Amino acid sequence: MKVARFHTSKGLMEFELYENDAPGTVENFCDLVNQEFYNGLIFHQYIPDTLIQTGCPNGDGTGGPGYFIKCELKGKKQFHDKGVLSMANSGRDTNGSQFIICLDQANVKHLDGNHTCFGKLRKTGFEVLSKLRRFDVIESIELGEIEEVFEMNERDYQ
Repeated sequence: MKVARFHTSKGLMEFELYENDAPGTVENFCDLVNQEFYNGLIFHQYIPDTLIQTGCPNGDGTGGPGYFIKCELKGKKQFHDKGVLSMANSGRDTNGSQFIICLDQANVKHLDGNHTCFGKLRKTGFEVLSKLRRFDVIESIELGEIEEVFEMNERDYQ
């Protein structure tokens, strides 16, 4: 299973990437990671109990990589929940580099069917996610592979 390890100013978060569910989106994200596109970018938007957003090279939500990719909305994992990585866009098929991390399922359900989900936070990282705010920094992202094992998500503990 492909994972992305986000080194942020608040700590480390590890995300499973949805290679089979959103292959084009994951490929685009990984290409940008390999180009070190995200290194040093800030989280430019924070909406409490809803989402935190990053991936804008301008730091204000107006920038991107200079191209668009298509939405991938039909997979089994295309639902928004706490800890899900989802592409930000300004309409269908305008995905690029900006993405959100969902903070509460009830407040992001309206994104289902409109924004591509391409990964989910693994159990280690929810504490860091709860501390992230506007102007916190992605220091770097590294890609890796891990053996796929059953892992309960935060909802399973409640």
